[in-house]
Amino acid sequence: MRTFSTNNTECSRLLEEIKCAHCSPNAQMLFHSPKLEKALHREQDLPRLCHDYCQEFYYTCRGHVPELFQADVDEFCQYYGRMDGGLCFPDFHRKQLRRDSNYLLDEKTEAINRKHKHNCYCAQEIHSGLQQPVGVVHCGDGSQRLFILEREGFVWILTHDMELLKEPFLDIHKLVQSGLKGGDERGLLSLAFHPNYKKNGKLYVSYTTNQERWTIGPHDHILRVVEYTVSRKNPNQVDTRTPRVLMEVAELHRKHLGGQLLFGPDGLLHIFLGDGMITLDNMEEMDGLSDFTGSVLRVDVDTECCSTPYSIPRNNPYFNSTNQPPEIFAHGLHDPGRCAVDKLRMDTNGSLLILCTDTVGKNTTTGRILQVIKGKDYENEPSMFDLGSSGGTTPVGGFIYRGCQSRRLYGSYVFGDKNGNFRILQRPLEDRLWQEKPLCLGTSSSCGSSLVGHILGFGEDELGEVYILVSSKSTAKQSHGKIYKLVDPKRPQVPKECRRPVEDPEMLSTACSRECKNGHCTPTGKCCCNAGWEGPFCLRAKCELACRNGGVCVEPNKCLCKEGFSGNQCSKGERGTKGDGEKDSILEHIIDMTTYLLDLTSYIV
Repeated sequence: MRTFSTNNTECSRLLEEIKCAHCSPNAQMLFHSPKLEKALHREQDLPRLCHDYCQEFYYTCRGHVPELFQADVDEFCQYYGRMDGGLCFPDFHRKQLRRDSNYLLDEKTEAINRKHKHNCYCAQEIHSGLQQPVGVVHCGDGSQRLFILEREGFVWILTHDMELLKEPFLDIHKLVQSGLKGGDERGLLSLAFHPNYKKNGKLYVSYTTNQERWTIGPHDHILRVVEYTVSRKNPNQVDTRTPRVLMEVAELHRKHLGGQLLFGPDGLLHIFLGDGMITLDNMEEMDGLSDFTGSVLRVDVDTECCSTPYSIPRNNPYFNSTNQPPEIFAHGLHDPGRCAVDKLRMDTNGSLLILCTDTVGKNTTTGRILQVIKGKDYENEPSMFDLGSSGGTTPVGGFIYRGCQSRRLYGSYVFGDKNGNFRILQRPLEDRLWQEKPLCLGTSSSCGSSLVGHILGFGEDELGEVYILVSSKSTAKQSHGKIYKLVDPKRPQVPKECRRPVEDPEMLSTACSRECKNGHCTPTGKCCCNAGWEGPFCLRAKCELACRNGGVCVEPNKCLCKEGFSGNQCSKGERGTKGDGEKDSILEHIIDMTTYLLDLTSYIV
């Protein structure tokens, strides 16, 4: 077996895993494939990989070990994958780890299948007492914390050992206008962490509000997208003094809001907006403020321009258009019930694979699943998959499962509806068509607990495991919200091979976060100065009228004057008095040192 090397941590981990197959007593069977060796005209570099593992290996390592990947994923896994049920890596290895893994052995499989239906899973309750939870996300910094969104305007942290911190991570309930009645979708809508959050501390939230300057007009509320920065002193709290508004969209109605924020593997921020039940007549009344409704927007927040919080990707479909806003990536959505991006698998045309649940029209609960593609108009495009009527309730989008715990769920799109009907979509590698299957949840007698209540949404943790958000009441003021984890009963605990070390959340340590005291840092680390400040890291104050007579500008438009001078520019002379000579000498020394330190700081920077 040839030795491959890479600097990528995840790829190195998989390569190290695969090495153990070479020393296995089953190595001859794993590495021997006459058909493969004949096709490649050489000895195999890899063992026969289980098909789902082969796909994960391909997408994790293809950019880091290019000499190994000379074909697309289908061809690669046709050579190295195994789908005939024979011996393959790593499943043979897991079955040998009797003590370190709880992956069920063959003799237990028949018994567990009698207890659970073939496609049944368990919902394990992990936390309760929440007020209308609408989302669970992670920040990707290795801490394995879960961030729980409550509609009223709070974000709470659930640590990796399932402890809820007492202080909220983010509290903007005074800004958020939330609805109390069923069907009213207003409130805190979404949270997305920047892909480089561990270094820049940037996060993005969307919520509904109706502040004073927007009170005049036909709209009901404003949907606002805002950037925040985590506190420099506490990694478990957001600095609420750091908001930067990306955009505001006026909306007429309290349904079909959308508002989800989603970063793709390309690092671009996608914003999904519903149609807000708006008609063409409504749009004329809104005077152009609703141009974004029913659209997927795509923007680049990694801009060094201090005057605008984002730039437009040049390959957006309407980048040079005079008729459509350049932010629009696709349009024609009605009521997007959360969207998911596959972090490992691209679509057949090389673009991101983004799936969304939606309704077919403005006044219907008939569901559909869309694959979001650049420039598409889903008012006229056929759906990727039609769900039909869901008994009077709208579909709720979930996630594409990329966890380790359930191999049979791997790569499936998990979603449902508000009544608690769960489904999955699966697409075999050799088939371009998605297949729908019901996802069965076991009873309390077979699983130890059962899911009860209305489905509010789905969540995902840092390891790719999926969570379900439920409330037994529709009133936001009552604490009836619960979070369940989707668990494969054939693998009820976390096996050793699925565990990852937990890292402590770190304080921001970039040069910009340390030094930029009179401005804000962009996601790329540029310090943008507040009004009245200038220079590298905004450490030098500006005085529009220069200080005179040896005075120094110490604050915006404020001079520190030598003894005997006063006024905004230190231009007014005053008579000295006895004893002032010594004071004047000390003050001159202070001013000289201040000037020296400012010059030295500028030089060092």
